[in-house]
Amino acid sequence: MEMLLRAALLSWLASSSTLSTTLSSITEEKPARTILPWLSLSASAAIDWSTKTEVGQEIRIALQLQCQGDELSAAAALVSEIDAQVRTLPQAQAGFNVTSILFMRSRVQQRSPTVRAILMEYRFRVQAA
Repeated sequence: MEMLLRAALLSWLASSSTLSTTLSSITEEKPARTILPWLSLSASAAIDWSTKTEVGQEIRIALQLQCQGDELSAAAALVSEIDAQVRTLPQAQAGFNVTSILFMRSRVQQRSPTVRAILMEYRFRVQAA
């Protein structure tokens, strides 16, 4: 279910008109060549979250946003848009159902005077459909 969730989340993020027009790329891995800002699904990990009668997984996914600019407010607005889109991922998906979505943590790193890397980690609990 982990790979299915990764694909569904990328598709859902790309379906946002705001994100698709603001970001130069929404990809599964760091894009080889593109201009800032871009968003990638940088890592995921899954553990068993099954019950006696249902197969399930708890999946943690880290998204990385690379952006540029002197103003923190522009990056904050973009992070808010990404967060809102992640949290509204439809529950019913092909092959699984999303039971819950929880923001876990974030980290912001200044990479150069005008480039920031923002890592956002979410926990998804899913059950097989």
